[in-house]
Amino acid sequence: MELLDKLTILADAAKYDVACTSCGVDRKAQKGQLGETTSAGICHAFSADGRCITLLKVLLSNVCSYDCAYCVNRRGNDIPRATFTARELAELTIGFYRRNYIEGLFLSSGVLRNPDYTTEQMCEVIHILRDEYHFRGYIHAKAVPGTSDELLVRLGVLVDRMSLNIEFPSEKSLKLLAPQKAGDAIIKPMGFIRDGIKANYQDKRLSTVRRTRFVPAGQSTQMIVGASPESDYQILNLSASLYRSFELRRVFFSAYIPVNSNPLLPTTSEVPLLREHRLYQADWLMRFYQFDVSEIIDEEHPFLDPLIDPKCNWALNHIDQFPAEVNRVPYEMLLRIPGVGVRSAKRIMLARRERALRFEDLKKLNVTMKRAQYFITCNGSYAQGVLFDPVGIYDKLTHNAQQRRFKGVLEGQLGLFEQEPQRALVRV
Repeated sequence: MELLDKLTILADAAKYDVACTSCGVDRKAQKGQLGETTSAGICHAFSADGRCITLLKVLLSNVCSYDCAYCVNRRGNDIPRATFTARELAELTIGFYRRNYIEGLFLSSGVLRNPDYTTEQMCEVIHILRDEYHFRGYIHAKAVPGTSDELLVRLGVLVDRMSLNIEFPSEKSLKLLAPQKAGDAIIKPMGFIRDGIKANYQDKRLSTVRRTRFVPAGQSTQMIVGASPESDYQILNLSASLYRSFELRRVFFSAYIPVNSNPLLPTTSEVPLLREHRLYQADWLMRFYQFDVSEIIDEEHPFLDPLIDPKCNWALNHIDQFPAEVNRVPYEMLLRIPGVGVRSAKRIMLARRERALRFEDLKKLNVTMKRAQYFITCNGSYAQGVLFDPVGIYDKLTHNAQQRRFKGVLEGQLGLFEQEPQRALVRV
């Protein structure tokens, strides 16, 4: 098979894996070597469906010994198959890098023979890049559940970031839809990678390896949303647990895309992209805005509101804490005002030391006034024309959402909420 044909097949097969952003490591360019990486990550471009495409995102092989119901590369599917040799993929990566097409590599693979054999082949690709071509750019590798600790160490000292897909929010769904995979085979390596990251230079197992840093950019994981019956409440609680237990850099959510016919999978053709978006917003609140899961969602209302973002929903459910006077409230409260981001909150804290802020000042500080105006006062006054009316605020905030171009997607997903009144309206 021609190299271009392999690339076409294996790049297309990798498009469903979204866990490929880069950050968290500094490595400067050196004479005689290729590339560099900064902690801010590489520059990203995005495809029409919102996927990151600046890394060479490719599978080593789409031949797989597993038969996961949801996966396009499952053993039982009749699709074109291809496998790169280690040399082919390494030279392809370097060729793309020299042409300025990419700035790094995201490498995954189907399970060739068994997890250890697959990981050995991935290590060989990266070994050629690092030691023969002296490539110092960003590399993210997807570890295969069930890989031995020795091979995880070998892979971990070659890459910048490693990830293991947890796939589903519950062991029950994993066993049903991916019977060859086991939760323990995913969780155990996550713990091993976490401990290796902590040990890094002190770990004796790495002392004989020239690249002594083990997974310097941390680890991440991915969950499929919409292929199994778990609620947003279950998904977010699992995410919070993974952050606490394994110190993950990121939990990615991937909207289920129906690529196989199987009675175990949802029959709807709708892709839950809006639900994925709301989960990312909630995840952002937990990681950067000091929110606890219980403040975003609860067991009585297990799905996020599709019409309003989680931060606005929280504000409406805690309307007794508003309006907030931006010239007096503490930083922690500024973070909870809809339309105020982390940078905006820090700018407000600095600017109000000099003088009392007005609404026009907030616009200059990049506060999103379309949302914030309903929840704040400046010097004791509301924005011109704004009335503090909780139910009216909900209607105004959701009006634009209902008019957007994804209205058809919204209508398709509101079926989840037919038996559940909107959370904000119930609790205001």
